[in-house]
Amino acid sequence: MSAIWTIARSEFVRRVKSKSFILTTLLVPLALAGFIAVTALVSMNVADVAEHDARTIAVVDETGFVLDRLLSEEDAEHTLVPGDSATIREEVLAGRYDGYVTIPKGVLTGEESASYFTVEGGGFGVSVSLQNRIRRAIRDQKMEDSNISPEVLDILDTHVAMRSVKLITEGGEAGEEAGSTAMFGGLGVAMGMIMYLALLLYGQAIFLGVMEEKRTRVVEVLISSVRPFSLLMGKVLGIGAMGLMQLACWGFALLALTTFGGTVVGMFLDPAMLGLDAAASAEEVLSASGVTLPSVQFSVFVWFVLYFLVGFLLYAGLFAAVGSMVEQAQDAQSLMLPVMLPIVLPIFFILPILESPNSSLAVVLSMIPFTAPVPMVIRLAVADLPFWEVLLSFTLLIAGALVTVWASSRIYRVGILMYGKKASLKDAIRWFRHA
Repeated sequence: MSAIWTIARSEFVRRVKSKSFILTTLLVPLALAGFIAVTALVSMNVADVAEHDARTIAVVDETGFVLDRLLSEEDAEHTLVPGDSATIREEVLAGRYDGYVTIPKGVLTGEESASYFTVEGGGFGVSVSLQNRIRRAIRDQKMEDSNISPEVLDILDTHVAMRSVKLITEGGEAGEEAGSTAMFGGLGVAMGMIMYLALLLYGQAIFLGVMEEKRTRVVEVLISSVRPFSLLMGKVLGIGAMGLMQLACWGFALLALTTFGGTVVGMFLDPAMLGLDAAASAEEVLSASGVTLPSVQFSVFVWFVLYFLVGFLLYAGLFAAVGSMVEQAQDAQSLMLPVMLPIVLPIFFILPILESPNSSLAVVLSMIPFTAPVPMVIRLAVADLPFWEVLLSFTLLIAGALVTVWASSRIYRVGILMYGKKASLKDAIRWFRHA
């Protein structure tokens, strides 16, 4: 046991002091905060950019009434002018207009469609804006022709807001958590992706470390002093502790974001757009906008850490076994596929899991040890799961990790001292049987 502790401490200290660890630990939260800030600033400036990017668009109207209705609109986003179908294309190419729209008579019956022509290409937002304006003009004209009053249209166009709330059970009584289901879904995806990347990156660190020690024959010196199993477990525990420390640092950054994120988001919203005074506080702006950051139960983060630790133990053994079988990274491609596939597989089912966290697919993926970490943390974030189900999934994960580490240690014991041969899965099975 002392040998395992010594190796684990050495791995941990050596990796924590490395520049790559320090940089990634500091830069990842800063990069995330910077991305959020840039996104918010871009969103704030979209309206200003749109004002400066207003276009002059000629309209060739064959219906005889759509253009008149478009010109009568107030506060139009773009300037519309009548156009001559004979010369309009040349005028646009010459730069007199930014583009032109043709409105054929068949638009009224749905047999034809309006077309927007522009030299620049793209212009999806402009096209959608024009489409909506033309649709409203035709609708209003048809209402007048049918003697339907505008009041009837106001009744039909009533806007209905929808607020989604996550229900939970507390002490046997029904309750609810602050935050929309969309935000809980976003949190679930974030936690699932972090779990996926953590298992992948730290597992790769195990693989590269074992392979490098074998290639440089350092392992021969180590094996003379400690047992192969102690060397394997020390390396796994040391890198696992390093990964847990890095995740803890990122977790504190996430906690700070959820604690003070409301105030930060409120600073980027325009009070005038929400009908508030310019001197309104960030909290008032946030409340008026309907934005509520999710209030997540602490147990969700506890389960996340537990699933990471045991999931890492499971995959670390597999990555170490593969690393002990090869001397060059390119030789491990065929061996990596069975190891990587269970990690990647749940990523393809993120959307179905978010939509139905209690579906058969989500439950089955949560019970299989090799796929459980990612879907389970997503389900914990978006749904109120029964404790027995979480406990069963975690128990199966522990059992799978113990079996995997035991099997991997038998392969590691033989493979770490095998040189000059590109090992295969068949060799791994033979080493496992005879170790």
